[in-house]
Amino acid sequence: LLVQGITGRAASEKTPHMAEYGTDVVAGVTPGKGGQEVASVPVYDTVREAVEEHPEINTSLVYVPHFAAKDAILEAVENDIKKINVTTERIPTRDMWEVKKEVDRKNATLVGPTSVGVISPGKAKIGPIGGNKAEQAYQEGRIGIISKSGGMTTETAQVVQNAGFGISTAMDIGGDKIAGTTFVEALQMLEKDDQTDAVVMFGELGGTYENQVAEFLNENPDFDLPIVAFITGKFTEDMPTQQYGHAGAIIRGEEDKPSYKQKVLRDSGVHVVDVHHEIGEKLDEVLE
Repeated sequence: LLVQGITGRAASEKTPHMAEYGTDVVAGVTPGKGGQEVASVPVYDTVREAVEEHPEINTSLVYVPHFAAKDAILEAVENDIKKINVTTERIPTRDMWEVKKEVDRKNATLVGPTSVGVISPGKAKIGPIGGNKAEQAYQEGRIGIISKSGGMTTETAQVVQNAGFGISTAMDIGGDKIAGTTFVEALQMLEKDDQTDAVVMFGELGGTYENQVAEFLNENPDFDLPIVAFITGKFTEDMPTQQYGHAGAIIRGEEDKPSYKQKVLRDSGVHVVDVHHEIGEKLDEVLE
């Protein structure tokens, strides 16, 4: 792992947590700070220098301010880093649109922005997901989690674990209007993972990524991973149209409403629960 923006307050605090968990953090980048160290991790001025010194780098965690995020991501892509996780919030939509085009052109994978990260319990974690006690928050198992909310990724893991299941991989895809990895793309990744038996999806009002899952399942009836889903934000349907929380959480029409998403997901074969804590009970029922 390479950490871009490693000398910043948040990144310098989270880097030792990732290393202690087992993530192989080999380098960091902050322009003008080359030659320093953060938690014994060497810092370089550019991604190119870091990759030249550490050719094993295959993943980057972007921990830079919103005004510099586009350049940081593109720098990682240009240096052939194929997996990128972006924690940064408030990246301009046009910047992410340009980034997404380049990421796709280079056949790279970007998770985020506004993502707290990805964790495979007992193996490695990227980002602040699980905090400094991720081993307590995430236990090993065979349930994948994909979520639009960072905090609710961990809360969902707790519900799953309280039902007697563990986690294979949990991923926060972030809640921005343009997601580097969509729910459909995350589901396709987990379907290829022989350590995952089922998936829990935490969605919310606004955007169309949940609806795309329904379309994908209708067009791909051979998809064989059971999916349990919860869509938050039902209360907003009785309130004036406005944004709630994430940049993508805004109701502009019928298809953005949680009730609509619940319906199309149920119609496509997803096991949708109305209350978050029912996820565990539904998993037990589905996997029995």
